[in-house]
Amino acid sequence: MKSLFQKMFLFCTVVSLMSSLHISSLYAGSAKDMKGWGNDDEYNKLYNPRELDKLRGTVLKFKKVTPLSGMSKATVLVLDDDGDTINVHLCPVSFATPKDTGIKRGDRVKIKGSWAEIDGEDVFLASKVKKGEHYQFKVRLTKDGTPFWNMSAEQLAFERTQE
Repeated sequence: MKSLFQKMFLFCTVVSLMSSLHISSLYAGSAKDMKGWGNDDEYNKLYNPRELDKLRGTVLKFKKVTPLSGMSKATVLVLDDDGDTINVHLCPVSFATPKDTGIKRGDRVKIKGSWAEIDGEDVFLASKVKKGEHYQFKVRLTKDGTPFWNMSAEQLAFERTQE
């Protein structure tokens, strides 16, 4: 008989793999839906992996915004961080909608990422969002900021299984 720990580990592994497969299927956004989201585009250069920060707070809502003029829409999480409202940029809408993130209004989350200034506003560019002990929604490699939405399906599936 398996221990509770083994069962929990197996459950978390299965959930992670299912999430990977789901996100992999979302990967194939059209070029129109990814305008301005390339590795060498201006927006991606705003993420600074040498200046990482962490936030904790409660999700107030999600919204869709155009980060920079001419870009495709972004999925943005609005966070209440001890009374401060922070716009957390997650990814292109074509990569993941709020429903795809597995996160909802009222959830307590921990977010790792990098600060940037866009049109005079401080925003947080997320690399990953953790909810509880076992769930995380990852959108960039923390070490260098490589966006998951520009990875191959194989790379993305591998990264989704990493802790």
